[in-house]
Amino acid sequence: MPRIFSFRGKSLEELQKMSVADYSKLITARQRRAIKRMGQEYKALIEKVDAAKKSGSNKAIKTRVREAVILPSWVGMHIGVHDGKEFKDLLIAPEMLGHRLGEFAFTTKRVVHSAPGIRATRGSKFLAVK
Repeated sequence: MPRIFSFRGKSLEELQKMSVADYSKLITARQRRAIKRMGQEYKALIEKVDAAKKSGSNKAIKTRVREAVILPSWVGMHIGVHDGKEFKDLLIAPEMLGHRLGEFAFTTKRVVHSAPGIRATRGSKFLAVK
């Protein structure tokens, strides 16, 4: 039996029919405050997503607004979130609702160190150059 998604007792269809003001009553106070105080860039992102959804475009929408709270109308959209160097493509899933875009586009990578180089330590002089 497939698991049916629900957020605070509401199905995804019910959430998508809600206005932003009604949805903000369901999320935590910190996210509600961010939506209430949204800046021009956040408003422009919402308009871009709505326009892309109406046109049926499958192209990723690029944004640098990492602090944007994910809204129910964005589910299924591709959004490119800037990580400081490049845009990371995200497919918005229902489980991401209420989180911020920046949480899913990491700004740092895992550091992988290799073997010590020449003159790195006293013991490295016995290592092969190649």
